[in-house]
Amino acid sequence: MRALSGLVALCCGLLLSFQAEAQRPPSPPQDAPAPGVDSVPRLTADDATTWLDGFVPYAIARGDIAGAAVTVVKDGRILVRRGYGVSDVEKQTPVDPDRTLFRMASVSKLMTWTAVMQLVEAGKLDLDADINRYLDFKVPERGLPITLRQLMTHTGGFEANIKYMWTTEAVAEAGGVELGPYLKRRIPAQIFAPGTVPAYSNYGTSLAGYIVERVSGQPFAEYVQQHIFAPLQMQHASFRQPLPPALRALVSKGYALGSGKPREFEVTPSAPAGALSATASDMARFMIAHLNAAGGHDTAILKAATSQLMLTPQTRFAPPLNTMALGFYEIDVNGQRVVSHAGDTYSFHSQLFLFRDHDVGLFITLNSAGANGITGQIRRELLENFADRYFPAPAVAAAPVVDAALAKDQARQLAGPSYLDSRRAETGIGRTGILTQTRLEALDDGSLRLPRMKQPNGQPTTFKPIAPWLWQANNSELRLAAILKDGKPVGFAVDSSSPFNVFLRAEGYRSAVWLKPVLTAAVAVLALSALAWPIAAWVRRRHGRGLGWPRRTLLAYRLSRAACWFMLLVPAVAMAVMAWASADFARLDDRLDPAVIGLGIASVIAIIGGIGSTAWNLVQTFRAGRGWLARLWAALLLISACVLAYALFLMGLADFALNY
Repeated sequence: MRALSGLVALCCGLLLSFQAEAQRPPSPPQDAPAPGVDSVPRLTADDATTWLDGFVPYAIARGDIAGAAVTVVKDGRILVRRGYGVSDVEKQTPVDPDRTLFRMASVSKLMTWTAVMQLVEAGKLDLDADINRYLDFKVPERGLPITLRQLMTHTGGFEANIKYMWTTEAVAEAGGVELGPYLKRRIPAQIFAPGTVPAYSNYGTSLAGYIVERVSGQPFAEYVQQHIFAPLQMQHASFRQPLPPALRALVSKGYALGSGKPREFEVTPSAPAGALSATASDMARFMIAHLNAAGGHDTAILKAATSQLMLTPQTRFAPPLNTMALGFYEIDVNGQRVVSHAGDTYSFHSQLFLFRDHDVGLFITLNSAGANGITGQIRRELLENFADRYFPAPAVAAAPVVDAALAKDQARQLAGPSYLDSRRAETGIGRTGILTQTRLEALDDGSLRLPRMKQPNGQPTTFKPIAPWLWQANNSELRLAAILKDGKPVGFAVDSSSPFNVFLRAEGYRSAVWLKPVLTAAVAVLALSALAWPIAAWVRRRHGRGLGWPRRTLLAYRLSRAACWFMLLVPAVAMAVMAWASADFARLDDRLDPAVIGLGIASVIAIIGGIGSTAWNLVQTFRAGRGWLARLWAALLLISACVLAYALFLMGLADFALNY
């Protein structure tokens, strides 16, 4: 029954979901005085080193993380560079911030966006031109052309495909990760009109990287090496896959848990979106360059005017929450303007923070996923505790006065529907998690509880109302805001992910509000019928009794019960296959195609056979003159088969799509 109940929420963890966000300690009481200048520690090398040496070792130990590196930059120089733990558990090799390379994952995107802005600066690219102007193949359009500005703000409208998100070094060595051929073969569906919805897209970033390649006339990895790494003296950084031997020998091993075994080197065909390997010290040099440009100084990689354009916030889809600039995203804290970018592979987890108004940068990278998604919590705590120490918030203002009745009504409206992430797959088996939709819970005081977002103690986060359609977490600065259309809520967003992912109301035909309970009941009916069949047969045989029904009635009964087993087996097998594949995204490649096709064939058989056999069983039950209870159950069985068939269709199991 455990497998059967899992059918209700076929969640395979397929998307690089967005990272878990930890919460801050409670704010000081409202009558606390504003911190005085003398009470705020100065950001010096000694103080930051001492503070980090207290925070990071404890954080990685509690999270079962093998190693980490942190750098802090200030006023154009590297203030702190620290390595913690080990890069190789078996050999006990210490992490060296100057020499140990970490996989940067999506922090790589900042290099790609910097390259794009260099070519904009040179007049070779137009942020608002149709990207098809720069490509040697056509990206389909949904009403309007897609622009580089939209790619840089993750509003190109693409679904988040999962196939070939990651692969192996063997595939890379065989030439299987060439950028152009990959992009031409793997064009994702466009599920939103361009510029209308933020939906994080690795494919969109890789398109931008390919445009850099075509316009510059250099392979992407060479362009970045020549125009970013070399000018900044980033000597231990590369986008190459596999890495040159000299650098490959310096890469940290990656782990699920620091106490476990190392994982294989993770290769992504979306190289501009996530292929960078670099040291923490090299990332410090990159931060210095961007901070200098943001401070009004032309640098070796960008002019000040270009930097100003790059750091300008773009459309706010859930005001007043954080939004995207061009490549960087806002992650303001304590009233400070902070831009950031995070990156996550299975094993490596990194994040870069730029305090724009203080010429300060902070970078952390970890080589293990750790326990219970703790890397997101560690990064958030690092940012907030660092800000609290060196850039504390002013005295807490009096709580805003909120109309209680209005807040309760708005909370109820927002908590009614179920919501889908804007960043999602919509093709084939990428839809298997369609029922794992997000719900909000409205509380009596107008607050909203978000079960999906856990606090460090494992409890869901509660947001209290602070303004119309705006709520703030009880123990942090994180805000939740409704997305309105014609004055009505159509979705919501949370500060931690609002720049690149929002929650949109699920369409009625696939809303989990009604579909989940109906599907639960349908599965229960099918399961009871399937289980009762052999049990009843065994009881009859033991007591020497048979079924005195007409031959067709008996055949219809047996076929319908066999169909129950098959209809339940197909999604159970699909769930097992996807759980196995999602444990290592490198398995989601062409080798899985036979299984996808097999599941498609089985799903079609289950849908047609299940509905057909249960419908015939209903007809024969009436013709045989069986009792009202048998007729009622036969009708429920047909309805249940139709419901599960509908769910199989929604989950993409019968699509036969191989580009998912």
